[in-house]
Amino acid sequence: MPRVLVVDVRAQQPRWAITPAAEARLRAVTPAGWTVRMVQAPSSADGDGSKAPSDEVMAAVRDAEAYFGFGMARPLWMAAPRLKWVHSAAAGVASLLFPEMLASDVVITNSAGVHAIPIAEQALAGVLALLRGLDIAGALQREGRWSREPFLDPASPMREIGGLRALVLGAGGLGAALGARLSALGVTVSGSRRRPERGTAPGFERIVGPDGWRALLPESDIVALCAPSTAETQQMLGAAELDALPRGAIVVNMARGALLDEDALVARIRGGRLRGAVLDVFSREPLPPASPLWGLPSVILTPHVSGVTDRYWEREMALFEENWLAYDRGLPMTNVVDKAAGY
Repeated sequence: MPRVLVVDVRAQQPRWAITPAAEARLRAVTPAGWTVRMVQAPSSADGDGSKAPSDEVMAAVRDAEAYFGFGMARPLWMAAPRLKWVHSAAAGVASLLFPEMLASDVVITNSAGVHAIPIAEQALAGVLALLRGLDIAGALQREGRWSREPFLDPASPMREIGGLRALVLGAGGLGAALGARLSALGVTVSGSRRRPERGTAPGFERIVGPDGWRALLPESDIVALCAPSTAETQQMLGAAELDALPRGAIVVNMARGALLDEDALVARIRGGRLRGAVLDVFSREPLPPASPLWGLPSVILTPHVSGVTDRYWEREMALFEENWLAYDRGLPMTNVVDKAAGY
């Protein structure tokens, strides 16, 4: 009986849907003895994937040994008794961590790092915009008003990035990419990770563990959330942590909205303690129209799109191909998820 891989990545969102070139590459690298079942029904790439699998994939997955999709909903997993490996085309795996999956021997790999470069570039762009007052310039442009006073005033927020200090919370793939870019512009970068013994990423001055990063807040002009969403990281940046930052600090969240206390952030931006924030993720998505974040000029807000890039499928297929061949040969795979840790 052939070994079956079910591929369920025809995302409704065109940027995330598998491309003809990626599909051709997938078929070209198929190991001997495998059959690929390409699901034609659309799926969702939002968040960690579809919560309501299509009838087509429910039927296709019955004989699957491996599944490649945007996460995997519990009903789909329950319909796949022969499943041994799931690869998620998303970085987050929250949709996969249901009790039956946690108790099983099914291996999960994710796409952490595939989105790192575009997300890091967007975070950096937002930080530079706030440091150079482009939020103020944009407001003046919309008003059709020529005014130099906000920039020349003694209280002007205009600063250079070189010489600042940044704290990157979660120095994995995304955090490492952001830290390297900040460092290249003269920022002194510190980071945190669950297992600091894994070493210091290029561009970082130091890496501390989960108990060490709060002591670094008072010296951090920029703090960036790049950690996965787990029970330990929920609202890790709350009122007390925001108050520990120096005046004029910038907050960046490119990870998950649950990591940040948005109400506390709003209060401290309104009160003038913080320069502003660069946010791509939120505690509720879509962001409700009544959210005060919409009305804060010094918040650069995007609708969870920082990972968008024209090179996604190039990187995703390189990762998947490497893992599929490793799995077929019984070799170690990349990005194996620690189910207990949640990422």
